[in-house]
Amino acid sequence: MKEPLTFTPEAVGQRLDKWLAEQDTLDLTRSVIQTRMEQGDVTVNGAAVSKNYKIRSGDVVQVVIPEPVSLELVPEPIPLDIVYEDDDLLVVNKPKGMVVHPAPGNLTGTLVHALLYHCGDRLSGINGVIRPGIVHRIDKNTSGLLMVAKNDHAHLKLSEQIQAHTFTRAYQAIAVGRFSEKFGTIHAPIGRHPVDRKKMCVTQKNSKDAITHYTVLAESGNYTHLRLQLETGRTHQIRVHLAYLGHPVLGDDVYGKPFPNLTGQCLHAGKIGFMHPTTGEYMEFTSPLPDYFQAALRKLRFTEAEGMVQP
Repeated sequence: MKEPLTFTPEAVGQRLDKWLAEQDTLDLTRSVIQTRMEQGDVTVNGAAVSKNYKIRSGDVVQVVIPEPVSLELVPEPIPLDIVYEDDDLLVVNKPKGMVVHPAPGNLTGTLVHALLYHCGDRLSGINGVIRPGIVHRIDKNTSGLLMVAKNDHAHLKLSEQIQAHTFTRAYQAIAVGRFSEKFGTIHAPIGRHPVDRKKMCVTQKNSKDAITHYTVLAESGNYTHLRLQLETGRTHQIRVHLAYLGHPVLGDDVYGKPFPNLTGQCLHAGKIGFMHPTTGEYMEFTSPLPDYFQAALRKLRFTEAEGMVQP
């Protein structure tokens, strides 16, 4: 598929690869765009150009976007920690390191593969064949609770609650540094990073409103154990907001720094609450702090009374 693109006067003189990476309509990283340029999939006035090409007035650019490769999902007998299940939904406790749905680089071993094995064809189809039943996501290296819809009615009702911000999502995290206030609200819009399209950032450009509430649970040295509640649910929201404050999540190798013997961020979705899509009853579920999180608290010398607080 070819996408014709037009430039604003301000774009003249910019590197084409950088400008293309900033376009939300493409949603491609700069490295992917450079690869496309090397393969001749990006043309200017009908001709292929080098990756350091600079935009000129009157240029007509077309980008060839390959048709997505269809994936045949094969159910896999991956164990699931199911906290609750009925005819409409499941609540699953996802382990750290598990990807929620298939994507390039993670085509097997995902939560979706496990759900297909457990539920068969009893999953909602609203999000397509790649994300059956998936109403919301948490990151690969974030552990904790997810709800999964078994039918389209449940999916729609649960999604409405997310949109209306009536859906309870509480997390715990270890953050780097100490907070000047024991509780507060981070209200800062989040959008794609202008250079690294795999990352998000606080920005006013092409962004969405984002609100995170936090409470300090305990402090030890230069680290803080937090409880956080999402009012909105943007991609990487807690990780981006805490990094924006200068207190990235411990071990976050994207928005902060790696931490010894910890793979990815120390972030756990410990509480989830919603109105049941059929009965209308409010339901709330909690997940205890997993072993990796408790090990981090011990390593950082949080006391059990102060640090190992459950959701």
